[in-house]
Amino acid sequence: MRPIRIALTKGRLEKDTIKLFEKLGFDCEQLHNKGRKLILQIPDANLEIVLAKAADVITYIEHGVCDMGVVGKDTILEYGGTFFEVADLGFGRCKFALAGKKGEDFYAGYAEKTIATKYPNVTHQFFESKGMDVKIVKIEGSVELAPLLGLSDAIVDIVETGSTLKENGLEVYEDVTAISARLIVNTVSLKLRKAEIETVINYIEKALAE
Repeated sequence: MRPIRIALTKGRLEKDTIKLFEKLGFDCEQLHNKGRKLILQIPDANLEIVLAKAADVITYIEHGVCDMGVVGKDTILEYGGTFFEVADLGFGRCKFALAGKKGEDFYAGYAEKTIATKYPNVTHQFFESKGMDVKIVKIEGSVELAPLLGLSDAIVDIVETGSTLKENGLEVYEDVTAISARLIVNTVSLKLRKAEIETVINYIEKALAE
């Protein structure tokens, strides 16, 4: 039987997860010296690591080609999916926020607001919860440009320190929701390989508690 396969979100979450694995005493040599490899081994823990983009982590988990995954709550909220979310890993902390030009009253007036964002589903759900109809414009790059250029009244984006907003004359109007890295598990894998997966989860929860 193949090793338990874990999909990691490339980038900062990947690095933080490797630190967690090392805290557990796993041999992460291959992960540090990966070169261009996308599938790596942690032989002493019988784990296989797959490096992928955030949205693809969810796809691989849903289709069962990976058993477990580490992905940001932002990706889970935006893309949804069928899997178990089993642990908040505590790193990658930031937040979704509604932001716009400094000093402006976003909620003033009755005209329909235009919101620029990379996360249309999160934005729609946020304003739907407020009973507000808004026009959503999808932006792929620097979403901060949209209110500066007059394309939108505000933005919904991930905010960590807020320094980019400040440097561009923007400010947070309202926090939408907190975000951090989550451990997710394929529903079928948890049934078929319950003991192995629960062992990994228990190791991780113990390390987090320490």
